[in-house]
Amino acid sequence: MSGVPDRKEAQARRLLEGPYPVVPAGLAAGAAARGDRLLRRRRVLRRFGWAVLFAAAVAFTVWAALTHPWTTPPSGISPPLEGW
Repeated sequence: MSGVPDRKEAQARRLLEGPYPVVPAGLAAGAAARGDRLLRRRRVLRRFGWAVLFAAAVAFTVWAALTHPWTTPPSGISPPLEGW
């Protein structure tokens, strides 16, 4: 390199050294309100997800208790032996 500052670097330095732009009056309050909404929405979605997961676990437990899926179904190939 020739030691000459890059054009983009010089432009960035001018922007940082110059007068700062005027910030709108309600920008901080609006950003805080938006952040609160996002956190509240995230909290509600997380609670909803846990509620759905809990309901699914309860539904699975009730289904398993009623149908006993771990037992083998009776075989229908031959009739039961009775009267021997």
